[in-house]
Amino acid sequence: MKKLILPLLGCIPFLLHAGGFQVNLQGTKQTGMGHLGTSFYLGASSAYFNPAMMGMGENKINIEAGASFINSNVVFQNQTTGVSEQTDNPMGTPFYLYGTYAINEKVTAGLGVYTPFGSAVDWGEDWTGKFLIRDIQLRAIFIQPTVSYKINDQLSIGAGLTYVLGSVEINRAVSAPIGNNNSVNLQGNANGVGFNAGVHYAVNEKWSVGLTHRSQVDIDLDEGDVDFTMDPALASSFPDGKFSASLPLPSTTTLGIAYQATDKLLLSVEGSFVGWSAYESLDFDFETNTDRLEDSKNPRNYEDAIIIRVGGQYSVNEELDVRAGFYYDESPIQDEFFNPETPSTNNLGFTTGLSYNVGESFGIDASFLFISGQERESEYQPAGFGGKYKAISVIPGIGLTYKL
Repeated sequence: MKKLILPLLGCIPFLLHAGGFQVNLQGTKQTGMGHLGTSFYLGASSAYFNPAMMGMGENKINIEAGASFINSNVVFQNQTTGVSEQTDNPMGTPFYLYGTYAINEKVTAGLGVYTPFGSAVDWGEDWTGKFLIRDIQLRAIFIQPTVSYKINDQLSIGAGLTYVLGSVEINRAVSAPIGNNNSVNLQGNANGVGFNAGVHYAVNEKWSVGLTHRSQVDIDLDEGDVDFTMDPALASSFPDGKFSASLPLPSTTTLGIAYQATDKLLLSVEGSFVGWSAYESLDFDFETNTDRLEDSKNPRNYEDAIIIRVGGQYSVNEELDVRAGFYYDESPIQDEFFNPETPSTNNLGFTTGLSYNVGESFGIDASFLFISGQERESEYQPAGFGGKYKAISVIPGIGLTYKL
């Protein structure tokens, strides 16, 4: 009998990239401006966007907290049958918490806790791609202690360490000659370490420049649990057990320029280079191998990608700021490796937002993001599975700020 090698086909890349639902929601204010924030100061969230700017606030203590509510959907049309199917995704709720403390006029310490990969995809149990993926749920928390140093009135630098804690659960059907309801459930915890560094330079009263680099983080998933539900005749060939995998989250380098056009109007543009080419293959090492269950090697061959953002903020008065922005997010996935567990298309993001200050210490922030994934027709060639994909996400957000 021909070997039944479990391919798994890359279900865990959500630890790397949320496909059509990439979560760029690390600050409600910044989200309202197209996720800009590298070259201008908007509060404690600079610990993430550019740690060099943490000491630019007038207050000794700055705190920000917030959450977003991801409503996302992917429509797939099979290239062979013409039948259309779509996801039934649960709402994702990524959050963030930042705090900074000015130790003196030059040194500021900060801490960021945020969840940039917290969404889920559910294609259902009986859709045509069930042997690739049925559903996946990811929870990840990034913890980042940070420090900044003000060299002079124009130049500041900053850096922080990043520790990542995550968990993932995956379900998919297993193709076998016996039985119609064979399936596998995988669950595991992952962790990794990286860093975030930045520099900020105020050219003059109107122009400023920021440069940041977030390092590649190699995520190690060890001692994950594998649970097969198989026909009794195949049970001994597909034993429950453990698995491990190692995955790279790509590095990101961002250059931003801000222009204070008037006392009320701030404009900015940014470009990011994302080092997705580090993700060449997804390999699974099963603790127990049999003649039908072997370790799995799945090529990905991602390409480096860019993100372009533009946006602005207008201060209506001392209490109210309004924002708007736009960004283009390029997919790193080549056509021949396009898979429904990461249905990543080129995304267009349209954003708006506002902040309202309640007294001198408290503020309320709100944002709204609409992501339109450009329709894409691709085929995952290793499995011969292809069709058209279209992704849409609607994401409101809310945040609170405190200054002392």
